[in-house]
Amino acid sequence: MNTRTNPRPPRSRRRRLGAALLALALVVLGALAVQQSLAAASADAGRTVPSPAPTPFPDLSSGGAGTDHGDADGTIADGDQPTVFDVERPSVGNLDPDLLAALQRAATDAEVDGVGFRVNSGWRSAELQERMLQDAIAEYGSEAEARRWVATPQTSAHVSGDAVDLGPLPALDWLAQRGWRYGLCQTYANESWHYELRPDAAADGCPQMYADPTEDPRMRS
Repeated sequence: MNTRTNPRPPRSRRRRLGAALLALALVVLGALAVQQSLAAASADAGRTVPSPAPTPFPDLSSGGAGTDHGDADGTIADGDQPTVFDVERPSVGNLDPDLLAALQRAATDAEVDGVGFRVNSGWRSAELQERMLQDAIAEYGSEAEARRWVATPQTSAHVSGDAVDLGPLPALDWLAQRGWRYGLCQTYANESWHYELRPDAAADGCPQMYADPTEDPRMRS
């Protein structure tokens, strides 16, 4: 009886088997790479990324950063901004009654939309206004440039109680869209926070803004 040895698989079959094993290995490696990528993405999704701090707008309303001249002259210390209902504060309580009433009506409606008003500066004494003007001259380098931002005590609507500087930014956005309904109008294009009462605005809309206080005829007296 002759013993026959099993023949070896044909070469073409060995090649196909090797290619299949290689393809399987590549699939396994690809699956591992995808799994690692998904795990990294999930970790990043759970990580809190802080939002960039908003750029603050110029504000000289407190008479100089970190300066506290005393509440009685209308100074509002940094971080201690009252609402328009805090009438015990001179900066709020000494505002013109009609302006204050319009502010309180607007603030009440804004609260329904989740928006709160804060007073950065309201009524100011003449002494505080003068200090602010001198601070602005020192900051801007000339009285001409300072007058674009700070009026004299004789011409300031803050000293007479007819102007208020408001914040934060959501409140300014709310007022920019709806303030006219209450007669509250932004007076100067370069001061988005400065509002005065214009009673006719509810019917006619707010008047055109001045570019800055130097264009306001009231500032030239």
